[in-house]
Amino acid sequence: MTESSRSAQVIELLAAYDEQLRGGSEGGSVPTSLDGPVIRVEYPSRGFVSYRSVEGLDGAELDALIARQRDFFAAKGQAVEWKLRGHDLPADLPERLRAAGFVPEEQETVLVAESADIVERLRGREHVDGVSIRRTEEPADFERIAAMESTVWNDDWSWLADELGRHQASGLADIYVAEVDGQVVSAAWAVYRKETEFTGLWGGSTLAEWRGRGIYKALVAVRAARALELGYKYLHVDASDDSSPILQRLGFVAITTTTPWVFTPAR
Repeated sequence: MTESSRSAQVIELLAAYDEQLRGGSEGGSVPTSLDGPVIRVEYPSRGFVSYRSVEGLDGAELDALIARQRDFFAAKGQAVEWKLRGHDLPADLPERLRAAGFVPEEQETVLVAESADIVERLRGREHVDGVSIRRTEEPADFERIAAMESTVWNDDWSWLADELGRHQASGLADIYVAEVDGQVVSAAWAVYRKETEFTGLWGGSTLAEWRGRGIYKALVAVRAARALELGYKYLHVDASDDSSPILQRLGFVAITTTTPWVFTPAR
């Protein structure tokens, strides 16, 4: 692919991402409210703020908008994440968030690919010798996935079981578990964005002793095939620095970055 063709591809994918995945579509099935150009999403764990664009607000208006989101969730005793994309304007938005007390977390790369392309590239990679990959709707499996994630990250991920249950109850998600002799060694899930062409790919963490065997790629392959089956044109990932190179080698295209800016109220 020539440089100009690749640039045109990025522009096309970024336009689809901005149009379909930002703003109102991010609420899902949880309570939301609007404040001008932003949508507030009231997740159980913490608040979330997104928007298609805040360009055009003058400095004082933008500062007041940021402060209202902070104060809305602080009044509920909740932290709040302002999801900032790398191409967002105005350019001084990070400084304005910092001045309002928000702190940046780890930056991730936004990757997009066409489902059909990934299915073709990963044909035959859906299976790993000795590993069983299956779709699950069982709460007991969600608990086992949460325990596996807690081991991977050396942190308490017990909250994930409830989150996976909410995804399952929405009817807009598929959860996959990878097992070896009954032990959960990896898991991943796909979230289908209603009234869009996008499927979000999440998870993929794998126990250390089982990495490098193709499990991550297999989980991408089965989710891509399922998304294509259901009629979703695009796959979307907010990828860590570990996952991004792997996914780009598989054909995903980096279109922007995303950084969670988080305000945590004093207890």
